[in-house]
Amino acid sequence: MEVKARVVGQVLHIIRQFMLNRRTVLVSVFCVILLVLWQSTFLLTDIDSTHFLKASRFDTGAKNMKSKPHIVFILADDYGWNDIGYHGSFIQTPNLDRLASEGVKLENYYVQPICSPSREQLMTGRYQIRYGLQHSVITDDRPHGLPLDEVTLPQKLKDNDYSTYLVGKWHLGFFRKEYLPSRRGFDKFYGFLTGGEDYWSHRRPNMYSQDASEYHGLDLRDQDNPVLDQNGTYSTHLFARKATEIISQHDQDKPMFLYLSFQAVHAPLQAPDKYVERYRNLKNTAVQKYSAMVTAMDEAVGNVTIALRDNGLWDNTVLIFSTDNGARRSAGSNWPLRGWKNTLWEGGIRGVCFVTSELLEKKGTTSEALIHISDWFPTLVRLARGSTQDTKPLDGFDVWNSISFGTPSPRNEILHNIDPLKCANGFSCSSGGNNSAFISFIYAAIRSGDWKLLTGFQDRGGWKHTDISGSHFEEPVDPPNKHLWLFNIRNDPQERTDLSEKYPSLVQSLLEKLITYKMTAVPPFWPPRDPTANPALHGDFFGPWL
Repeated sequence: MEVKARVVGQVLHIIRQFMLNRRTVLVSVFCVILLVLWQSTFLLTDIDSTHFLKASRFDTGAKNMKSKPHIVFILADDYGWNDIGYHGSFIQTPNLDRLASEGVKLENYYVQPICSPSREQLMTGRYQIRYGLQHSVITDDRPHGLPLDEVTLPQKLKDNDYSTYLVGKWHLGFFRKEYLPSRRGFDKFYGFLTGGEDYWSHRRPNMYSQDASEYHGLDLRDQDNPVLDQNGTYSTHLFARKATEIISQHDQDKPMFLYLSFQAVHAPLQAPDKYVERYRNLKNTAVQKYSAMVTAMDEAVGNVTIALRDNGLWDNTVLIFSTDNGARRSAGSNWPLRGWKNTLWEGGIRGVCFVTSELLEKKGTTSEALIHISDWFPTLVRLARGSTQDTKPLDGFDVWNSISFGTPSPRNEILHNIDPLKCANGFSCSSGGNNSAFISFIYAAIRSGDWKLLTGFQDRGGWKHTDISGSHFEEPVDPPNKHLWLFNIRNDPQERTDLSEKYPSLVQSLLEKLITYKMTAVPPFWPPRDPTANPALHGDFFGPWL
């Protein structure tokens, strides 16, 4: 300190000498600035070094958390296009409406027509034709699942230091332990493995056999262990509660990926009385119960967002809400879209979806960007500051700029599916090894730009509108043997005017695209039923059997 005092005195003496001469004022100012800067270096050395290092780590951690946001992906099951408030529904969805209004509504967003394929493409960013799962859902009595050589989204996020959680429905295979969620990238799993079950007992009813004792068992797990104490707890409430527990217990020094995969609003139609009571004036019992299920789910989503706010995570969270496919013919409404679950009409594959986050550049907007559920894989890996360079070729695109900034989508085309095992009735779909032409009896659909081509047996579809008086159906006028359609989806999203005869060259161009996809497809894998999967042989529980 004596050295400091001596040096300071010398500098001040020099300044006084310079001040005697007005021509040297600028030099004196310069010297004062040097003195201040020099003094600041001594002040830094006087700071407690331990405190300084802790502060530096905190600042760096804050920046890292900002660059790696928490990701909450909420997936509804069988949720209809017209069953949300902002699409004009009478069903009460105040939480979903508010979140959507604060974020970006994705109005040109596509999923798959049934449960497993949507989940497969969310987890891999790849079309199901790449790994042979294009025929149907993954069932609980066939030895199949998402192939083990496919890298999943949670695995990629774990590579970037994320904690990964799955609450709710898996439905991607479990015949061997290697296929369980805890082996596919999730740190924690609480939920069920099959496609659907009783909301209260968490038991899956018999789907195939007339024997009531066959293929009927409990399907609720905490990690790999059956849960035995939740009989009577409504699954929507149970999964929301588990999600909020995870949020409150999460180590905030790490980014979080929470995949909340609701059972709602999948069959069976079950809801607590207090929600059914809200719709007591509805004349149709099925519509009444379905509406109650939707409102219960909406409340659950609201509770999850409250937990994120209460635990200080909301400001650095990207929340995505999506359906896995359209509403069923028997419940829910996709109006004004044609078709329903298990069809490739717009009602089966155009999904309700929105993104909300404080990290969005443009909030309170509606996006018409073409987006597919496979796009979440590269998009979320990008948000996690990860890389997709070491993955298999992706069909998904990074669409964050389209969502956040409103830029055009990098995607111009979607292969909805090609399923050669599902052939138009009475026709042969075998190409005999000739790939020079696409057989239009094969069940398939593709969208390219504004155009959509459908081939094969498509269930003909129809239009279903649901209101407080019940469900109202409008049947199509297509002949029963029709197996090819072309629509301009932008001008005709209801798929009412077939243009295939008017634009034959465009039909041929889209068929050629289907040929290209088909030539790269893995043959569908559809193993026979395995009687040893019966839960009665495994302690009355659904789980790995091989």
